[in-house]
Amino acid sequence: MEELLAKGELTVIGRIREASNAVLLCSVTYGGVSADCVYKPVKGERPLWDFPDGNLARREVAAYLISEATGWGLVPATVLRDGPYGEGMVQRWIDADQPDEDAPLGALLGLVDGEEAGEGWKAVALAEVGEGRTALLVHADDPRLRRLAVLDAVINNGDRKGGHLLPAPDGRLYGIDHGVTFHAEDKLRTLLWGWAGEPLTDEAREVLAALSDALTEGAPLATRLAELITPVELAAVRDRVEHLLRTGTHPQPSGQWPAIPWPPV
Repeated sequence: MEELLAKGELTVIGRIREASNAVLLCSVTYGGVSADCVYKPVKGERPLWDFPDGNLARREVAAYLISEATGWGLVPATVLRDGPYGEGMVQRWIDADQPDEDAPLGALLGLVDGEEAGEGWKAVALAEVGEGRTALLVHADDPRLRRLAVLDAVINNGDRKGGHLLPAPDGRLYGIDHGVTFHAEDKLRTLLWGWAGEPLTDEAREVLAALSDALTEGAPLATRLAELITPVELAAVRDRVEHLLRTGTHPQPSGQWPAIPWPPV
């Protein structure tokens, strides 16, 4: 898939207008194989005051590389390449399951009355739902989401919204839109706070230990990341991994930055 995305001929099909930056739906063809993909040209990025270094496209690729290093495969195949509108990120398109009328937020998120999340759910925060009413925003107590929460802590994801969670028909879960990541300061904003302060799973600790080795200076992953993010940001990735291993727990909101992105879904 990476070879197809990197070397294939890109044909623009249309633009996804709901996105804040330029996001183009494309087809890519190489060696007789075709697939749908997303192309985000750097030229279509809106400048962000708190991300002055580099561009969002490179951060998306860096997030994919970290995801692959964990072995969890939580980010669709993503490459950096030249396209019809210059350099940009190209990512495999995921046909996600669509929510039904009984679960408009999908199977992974929900709003419940009362102060208890209920069995199989984790509480996030109270949310205003109109007419002076509030409801408890919850997410599923799902091991796939828990892995994604760990990944977000490593890459310092500043924008984990509900719409960035894509459950695929084959049962896999993907996270997308990782442009606002890898800041050296704590910018973690997410809907996946349900495990905040809880111990990491044994699996997560093993993955983080292996990731720590892979981030050693001169290792292939570290060398590749150094081409995509700044030295200070790469050092911060190492620090976050070591902090997670040292504390052995999921991070909690810092209180210095809004904990939940807006809009959340």
